[in-house]
Amino acid sequence: MKEYPILGNKDTRSGFGAGLLEAGKRNSEVVALCADLTSSVKMDEFAKAFPDRMIQCGIAEADMIGIAAGLALSGKTAFVGSFAAFATGRVYDQIRQSVAYSETNVKIAGSHAGITLGEDGATHQILEDIGLMKMLPNMVVLNPCDYNQTKAATIAAAEYKGGVYLRFGRPKVPVFIPEDMPFEIGKAIVLSEGSDVSIFATGHLVWEALEAAKLLEKEGISAEIIDIHTIKPLDEEAILRSVAKTGCAVGCEEHQYSGGMNESIAQVLVRNNPKPMEFIGVNDKFGESGKPEELMVKYGLKAANIAEAARKAVARKAR
Repeated sequence: MKEYPILGNKDTRSGFGAGLLEAGKRNSEVVALCADLTSSVKMDEFAKAFPDRMIQCGIAEADMIGIAAGLALSGKTAFVGSFAAFATGRVYDQIRQSVAYSETNVKIAGSHAGITLGEDGATHQILEDIGLMKMLPNMVVLNPCDYNQTKAATIAAAEYKGGVYLRFGRPKVPVFIPEDMPFEIGKAIVLSEGSDVSIFATGHLVWEALEAAKLLEKEGISAEIIDIHTIKPLDEEAILRSVAKTGCAVGCEEHQYSGGMNESIAQVLVRNNPKPMEFIGVNDKFGESGKPEELMVKYGLKAANIAEAARKAVARKAR
């Protein structure tokens, strides 16, 4: 299998901050709005560089979405930033009406997503946001895996005309995607080719999937690792091509089973080429307070869990 050296450890939210700053340098029409979380969401460097293009809305997320939609209708590329729980669940009606239905050029940046938010606990650890956002027409959903990819995804979101939900996290995680790796919305990346099982992963679980492939290789199981950084539009061609070769699949995400990437991939397989598939994710539970690594272990989101799911998928294929 192809291995990726660790280039460092950084939080994906900092990748968003770097991407937003770069997008602002490239396009003077890029503006940013935040709901009293400028430093937490890493929008502070943009605010320093472009103070006249940064709007602090305070703890008024619904107002922030409405203001962003109005700016977009005036020709701006509007980024709004908050914790993912507040940027999606709290303001869903405003996003549905003023962004998706109205087809405005608003980019919703949801930081601190998933259980790896850690100690803040279940009220802040949204595990339903991908489902909420992917169900909306006219909404692109991105979930990059490390600092470099999050920076690239942010720049790509700025260049895309239309609504985008960009999901990223709080903890420092391995940086392994090369800085110059191309990022194209809607195009999955085959990180390592394999022949026995297709492992589709998104966000923080991409690195765990690569680690799982190492475990499986020792057992003679060849895993194909595919980075699904774009949940919507989903790269159905890449999914079907891989599963046609391997005959089974595992989906890995830091999200509820219902509504997430796994469900979308399962739909693709059911409609085109039904094959055994196992899910790695959170099964109808809320999160809880704890250290990110401890929660990943408790909720079964580690490399060892992915490897075990792959063994099950391969065994089901053989029946």
